Amino acid sequence: MARGGRRREVGMDDWAWEQLQPWETARLQLPVGPLFCVVTGPTRGRRWSLAAARAQLRDTAAAAGVRRRFAPHQLRHAHAVELAREGVPLVVIQRQLGHSNLGITSVYLQGIDNAEIIETVHARRAPMVPVHVALGR
Repeated sequence: MARGGRRREVGMDDWAWEQLQPWETARLQLPVGPLFCVVTGPTRGRRWSLAAARAQLRDTAAAAGVRRRFAPHQLRHAHAVELAREGVPLVVIQRQLGHSNLGITSVYLQGIDNAEIIETVHARRAPMVPVHVALGR
């Protein structure tokens, strides 16, 4: 569910579906409810709270050796940067993130460091102008 209670569709690649599949199988054993839910205790099967999801992600990041402060929203920024690195058009990234303003999407792409920008520009092929255009014909 998007902000403001709006529904929207997003893309998900085959790898992401593969990662989700074991959870979908396990989820069938729990009471009917939302896809991401409480797994144990008296609220089993009910909606997983945002605070609990954030805490779980922080704990997982710490266990993985992430030393910096971690917030789940950083995953959205990382996703946008990865899409940009793969050459996905900016408007597609905008739609994937659900931004109505392209300026917001560009803020997400500030995660691309200067060295990568310089390397990309240096790797560009020189523009080729036909000789007859250059001579004014």
